[in-house]
Amino acid sequence: MKVIIRKTVPKLGAAGDVKTVRDGYARNYLIPRGLAETATEGAMKNWKLGAQRRANRVSAETETAKALAAKVAGMTLSYTRETAETGQLFGSVGKADIWKSLKASGYDIGKDCIDLPAPVKTVGDTEVTLRLAHGVTAVIKVRIGPKAA
Repeated sequence: MKVIIRKTVPKLGAAGDVKTVRDGYARNYLIPRGLAETATEGAMKNWKLGAQRRANRVSAETETAKALAAKVAGMTLSYTRETAETGQLFGSVGKADIWKSLKASGYDIGKDCIDLPAPVKTVGDTEVTLRLAHGVTAVIKVRIGPKAA
């Protein structure tokens, strides 16, 4: 099934791309979430008419994301957790913890922008990548220390 991607989908394509995907993926995931629409002849015409407006919006979003990346880059978020004698945490620091800390610091970054493959479960510093827009990333540091008894 051919679809027009409306919002950037990781590992599939950027907004405006026309891709061929499996029918079930399109009908059950992309279309219901507003990420894509069926690439009919009318939809293709409509999509081409709004290309300049979308390009202007995307460039504005990219500029905003670059400004935010400059502010956030190099930021350090500190957490304390109970630890075992080996340095292993009795819990973890995950996307939700990082998202809450960023929000408390005044940065409105979506939880899905935080690129953390697995929760951090060790004491020390870890670098976390924030994907703010297509091609715009920032790296922050997450520092986890042992909780004082």
